[in-house]
Amino acid sequence: MSLKEFADALPDYAKDIRLNVGSLLGDQTLTEQRKYGLLLACAHGSGYKPIVEATEAEVAGKLSPEAANAARAAAAVMAMNNVYYRFVHLASNKEYGQMPAKLRMNVIGSPGIEKDDFELFSLAVSAMNGCGLCIDSHEKVLRQHGVAADVIQTAARVGAVIKAAATVHATAV
Repeated sequence: MSLKEFADALPDYAKDIRLNVGSLLGDQTLTEQRKYGLLLACAHGSGYKPIVEATEAEVAGKLSPEAANAARAAAAVMAMNNVYYRFVHLASNKEYGQMPAKLRMNVIGSPGIEKDDFELFSLAVSAMNGCGLCIDSHEKVLRQHGVAADVIQTAARVGAVIKAAATVHATAV
């Protein structure tokens, strides 16, 4: 099942989500690596196996093995970092922000693809997971790499749409 077929199976009350998935698939503003990497990272970041499977099928042959692995790695490391850094950000005791995280996250420094693409994948998953500290951190790096605001916004939209599609599919009655 492709991602389009997955979206087409969403109930009528989620027509907007279905249409938004179609718009993302037809997006011409992102490079292929960014578009399909974002979709894959966000699908994995959703934690919902049916959308992961549909997205894996959608991106097959459209991403290099390195880019696909980087998208999966971004979702994996953000699953950890978004929880930890959201805690650091939200805790009243600011001492936690001064302490070393003591978490392995080597993939961030060596993702196997262009740094800005990996950061974009990480930002989208961080947006899905609601980690403001991570969003700010990734957005800052992206802007330092010259990534335009509309590209960053598109990454957040991908996260929003994929999260919504996964949620609706998981809870459809």
